[in-house]
Amino acid sequence: MFKIMLFSLSTIICSQQAIASVPPTPEQLYTNVPSEMSPDLAKAGGYSVGVRTMEITDKNYYDPFTNADNKTRTLKLEVWYPGSEKVNSNNATTYDNVTRSGQPFSIIANAVRNSAVVNTAGKFPLIILSHGYTGYRTIMFYLGEHLASNGYIVVGIDHTDSTNAEVDFKSSPYSGFPSTLINRSRDQEFTKKYFNHNKTFLSGVLDTQKSGLIGYSMGGYGAIKSAGGCYHFSDQNINKFMGVKDIKVANDIKNLLNKCPSEKQRTSHWDAVIAMDPWGEAYRLFSLDSLAKITTPLLYVAGDLDDVADYKSIVKLYNNTGSKNTFLLTYENARHNTAPHPAPAIAYKNAFDLGHYDEPTWDTQKLNTINKHFALAMMDCYVKNIAKQCKYLSLPERSNADEDHPWFGFDKRYSVGMEWKSKMGH
Repeated sequence: MFKIMLFSLSTIICSQQAIASVPPTPEQLYTNVPSEMSPDLAKAGGYSVGVRTMEITDKNYYDPFTNADNKTRTLKLEVWYPGSEKVNSNNATTYDNVTRSGQPFSIIANAVRNSAVVNTAGKFPLIILSHGYTGYRTIMFYLGEHLASNGYIVVGIDHTDSTNAEVDFKSSPYSGFPSTLINRSRDQEFTKKYFNHNKTFLSGVLDTQKSGLIGYSMGGYGAIKSAGGCYHFSDQNINKFMGVKDIKVANDIKNLLNKCPSEKQRTSHWDAVIAMDPWGEAYRLFSLDSLAKITTPLLYVAGDLDDVADYKSIVKLYNNTGSKNTFLLTYENARHNTAPHPAPAIAYKNAFDLGHYDEPTWDTQKLNTINKHFALAMMDCYVKNIAKQCKYLSLPERSNADEDHPWFGFDKRYSVGMEWKSKMGH
């Protein structure tokens, strides 16, 4: 189980090995496979994909550690969108980052950097991608590209204090954890608010009335809060995770985390949320009463051998979520790494880095492919309200229970190793 050590924010080592000024040779992480081996909605959509990197700043950020509300918090973002330029080997961009031990790598993208937004009469809904602890804004880039190709604007967040580049995971592994607990949902909400209320290069094509959220691990912890599943931190857990000695500061942090607005008081509404391997309920960090009041369609994704977030705790979250459109996709014999892209070559040099990506039983490309299918099903069904896409969410419990009748959208040879729970229609 995830053992938390006590570190304050001041121990964050922001100068960990920086991304190299000259990144290594870009690598392609995916191989082409016959279409029959992929579920229906994993295939790329009809739009070319553009991508831009940008920063946004919350100029009225409240810091509970100092009880100050005039600070700032800046987030770096990767933004995918339907672009006007078709990608090829000459114009494909890259995603450059570092592993947990600070080793630089470069990934070949299926997107064109700074391409113009496609000229269209329609508008595209906003989807937020939120990484785990630690991670980076492109750790689920395959979802960003896939959803953008299907008519969405997708924003991946670098959660400040919680990225590979900022946290020295070997020497001070939980230095950024207090910030992560406090800011994960706040970052998600602020990013959505920023795009909906500020002029950006997407202002003319962004549908400000429709939005979805996908969070992995600590991003899933934040996504549940954003959906209305409020936290319920005890004094004991505040002490365990925050390491704050000042009683007043500890109480301020607890009150901030546990603030739970009613459905009418909430300023933000999400049309669909996906929580992948969400952390937290193993420590009873969520209010079961608030979970029961969630109305947002919510898909949980988890491995039944999750040794970080604890699978039984994720099942508990599913069982207690009140939305009539709540689902649980289980990958049998998977642990906690069901969401990241495949490991870059440099990660294979040590188990410490490889363990951030690798699944002992599952092929990561297959996981990514299935994730693309269900992410698009959720967003099309509940964000775009495309009724026919909801059929992909109406499934029997076991994927391989009947070989002649596989899950809808899957070839029968590849509808294996998964379970599905649903409250749809109950």
